[in-house]
Amino acid sequence: MSAAPRTSARGQVGGDWRDVPLAPVVLVYGPEDFIASRAVDDVRRKLRAGSPELELTSIDAAHYTAGQLGMVASPSLFSEPKLIEATALASMSDDFLQDALAYIKDPAPDVTLLLIHAGGVRGKKLLDALKALGVPRVECQPLKKDVEKAQFVGAEFSLAKRRIEAAAVRALVAAVGASLSELAAACSQLISDTTGMVGTDDVDKYYGGRVEATAFRVADAALAGNGPAALSTLRHALATGVDPVPLVGALAMKVRQVAKVFSLRGSSAQLARETGMSPWQVEAAQRDAGYWSGPALVTAIKVLAEADAQVKGEAKDPVYAVEHAVTVISQAARR
Repeated sequence: MSAAPRTSARGQVGGDWRDVPLAPVVLVYGPEDFIASRAVDDVRRKLRAGSPELELTSIDAAHYTAGQLGMVASPSLFSEPKLIEATALASMSDDFLQDALAYIKDPAPDVTLLLIHAGGVRGKKLLDALKALGVPRVECQPLKKDVEKAQFVGAEFSLAKRRIEAAAVRALVAAVGASLSELAAACSQLISDTTGMVGTDDVDKYYGGRVEATAFRVADAALAGNGPAALSTLRHALATGVDPVPLVGALAMKVRQVAKVFSLRGSSAQLARETGMSPWQVEAAQRDAGYWSGPALVTAIKVLAEADAQVKGEAKDPVYAVEHAVTVISQAARR
């Protein structure tokens, strides 16, 4: 197999972790382990598709021995293409730094060097040299915003040629969105275990018992003025050991979203840009806003501020505090 085209020295090439560009040297950079593992898998898959006999070697940059990179990259007896995965660059040794700086100036033919750096400034001289040479850099940053996680879910389903309702995306992110690897596994399970359009009932069936999902079901019912459903769900959650803190947090987030869109007009896409929310969050908040008036929102914000302080230590009975907040909000929504 011939070596991948060498990159230009005019600037670093940005790489998508779902479709990593092949080159003699590729940098996978950032602290999100799941995205990094996906990027590494993509490189392996592409190289093996072209050369099933691909030789894979791993190097630990933190415990590196001088000369190891050159030895591993040297041609083998049968000249099989090679993939060298260098890990732990965030704590690379000085020997690795020096050898890598020399290697990237003249990579070996039929060898792909995949550099995996978890972030930080260790090896800045190498990072700068890679940038100057135009080496592809795949960013592996955490997806912190719900809109980013929702886009991730949408992409997972799109790649599998499946469809999922916007409300189901929201429910799934609420239930398992804290961990990207768990969110990916949840997408995979729903894709393999269901048929047709995936809806909220499917998400609830598999993940409705999660604390986050329960919290948002309570919040949805309360914001819609459905007090009996909100209190019933709340009491079931508390009876099964759910802590009051995330319940109040979900209520507060929902109320804030309604307050953000309450007096705004425009498309969901336009309001999403103005508020920092995703379009589906805007649409859900606009639906909830139909149950609310300005004074009622003020009441809800006040009672939630009190409840937040109470469930975090200012009250002897945090369960009563969250029940009181849910009751007040449900009643305020009906007026």
